[in-house]
Amino acid sequence: MSADPLNSAGPPQRTPSVGRPVLDGEQPERVEVRRSSRRRRTVSAYREADRTVVLIPARMSADEERRWVGVMLEKLAAQEERRLLDDEDLFRRARELSERYFEGRARPDSVRWVTNQNARWGSCTPALGTIRLSHRLQGMPEYVIDYVLLHELAHLLVPGHGPGFWALLERYPRTERARGFLEGVVAAERLPHSPCPQRD
Repeated sequence: MSADPLNSAGPPQRTPSVGRPVLDGEQPERVEVRRSSRRRRTVSAYREADRTVVLIPARMSADEERRWVGVMLEKLAAQEERRLLDDEDLFRRARELSERYFEGRARPDSVRWVTNQNARWGSCTPALGTIRLSHRLQGMPEYVIDYVLLHELAHLLVPGHGPGFWALLERYPRTERARGFLEGVVAAERLPHSPCPQRD
């Protein structure tokens, strides 16, 4: 089996960022615009660590860039508002997944988002029954978050990443798809100024 993407998220890419005008009462948001000569018409954006990356065609004017940055920031915010789970939702989701895939045997005492995990997607302390998910997962597809939750829930039952652990995770039908998604995110972050697929 290939390297576990949950343990190979890698540090966030450190590249110069550009800002946008800050409106009254609004907190500044770090925005990095990446221009690509291969990109003809499409514009996409995604969250990366503590910034938003907006991918645009190289030919765009400065005015078009400013307009599209605003459009994409609004689009991302709307997507995240629809998808965002708070800690209570996350805990409830973990219990549901345990019931569905592990006969309810994995019983976490707490499940929460954390902002200090930039090199891993999730972590678990079996002795305390605690599960922590990186805030970088927020806004990713639900099946990816479910996979990370199940990965950490499985650690409540099986320590390490031996055959028994992977046998548990194979009960989740989207395991390979979720692993592929996370591996793609990691690969994209390690390639400077590489266009990434549009996240809708």
